Amino acid sequence: MAIQAGNLKRGEFIMHLGDIWQVQKTEFYSPGKGSALMRSKLKNVSSGKTVDYNYKSNESIETVDVTSIEMQYLYKDAENAFFMDNQSYQQYELLLSVIGSVIEYFKEGESMYVYVHDEKALNIRPPVSVTLKVIQTEDAARGDTVSGAKKEAELETGVKVMVPLFIKKGETIMVNPELGEYTGRA
Repeated sequence: MAIQAGNLKRGEFIMHLGDIWQVQKTEFYSPGKGSALMRSKLKNVSSGKTVDYNYKSNESIETVDVTSIEMQYLYKDAENAFFMDNQSYQQYELLLSVIGSVIEYFKEGESMYVYVHDEKALNIRPPVSVTLKVIQTEDAARGDTVSGAKKEAELETGVKVMVPLFIKKGETIMVNPELGEYTGRA
């Protein structure tokens, strides 16, 4: 299926230079003279490489039909993350360079959605929020009440995030994995 570049949206999968790419970012740009452009940042689902590319807004782009399947995150090694379809028990692997840093926020055994095209996993659809336990953080000093003050906390997956001063070791918090930011207590 083809769409016009002016209708390109973040998260879509397209054919570009004979390979499948996922749109990471789009920005409509209209110079004073000439035709309008759609500035885009694309990520190759085979290699994880990202490129910036400008399309003319009326240019036709071929989109790729993908299905989103709920899968269980099994584990990761040095290069790949492994997932299993809960219905067929088929296993899929994705390059860590394609998934990005969001994988650091997931615990083994959690369910998440994986985009699949022609029996090949393309990428994951990260959840808006994950719930993780704080395993290490400094105690807040009495009287340290600066508005919006933060401290570093290590979570159960080993990733570190900035949290408000009132968060203590052993608490469970919610984190946005795409931004790596604390969003609240669980």
